[in-house]
Amino acid sequence: MATSIIEKKRYTYDDYLKTPDDMRYELIEGELYMTPSPITNHQRISGRIEFELRKFVAENDCGEVFDAPYDVYFDDENVVQPDILFISKDRLNIIGDKNLQGAPDLVIEILSESNAYRDLIQKKKLYARHSVKEYWIVVPGEKTIDIHILKDKTYQLYQTLGEDEILESPILKGFKMELKAIFK
Repeated sequence: MATSIIEKKRYTYDDYLKTPDDMRYELIEGELYMTPSPITNHQRISGRIEFELRKFVAENDCGEVFDAPYDVYFDDENVVQPDILFISKDRLNIIGDKNLQGAPDLVIEILSESNAYRDLIQKKKLYARHSVKEYWIVVPGEKTIDIHILKDKTYQLYQTLGEDEILESPILKGFKMELKAIFK
């Protein structure tokens, strides 16, 4: 009996560009993933974090902040849309007309049931490999934020903070955010 091998299609950035505009997609290691719209609590938390971050970045003229949907193009088989990202002022040249061409300095992902594995495993490895310096994982159900910093192409857990604590970013010197205001 003959064994047939079905080859799984590897998608590229050109394929990604042909996806429908009415849904969000990400391309990770040549696999195309549809990303459902975030739930209400996710949006609230995202908006609050983004507000605090944008305010700090504007007051300190230290870079630029973007939110999803916004493509971060790492290479032809890896294009993601982090919930929130920051690019420092000295690296603004990686901002293109259509997308970000390279690694942000800071990426923030807010977990939901549909994306937990992708954010905790796949994208975490991808961000480390492409040298994202700081990675926050926001866990709404637990009201926590894990801050990871890049050391030797791997993430080290820098800090896990709960809703009664104040977050201070290792790379955004001077940035502080009260988490009770984020998780209210």
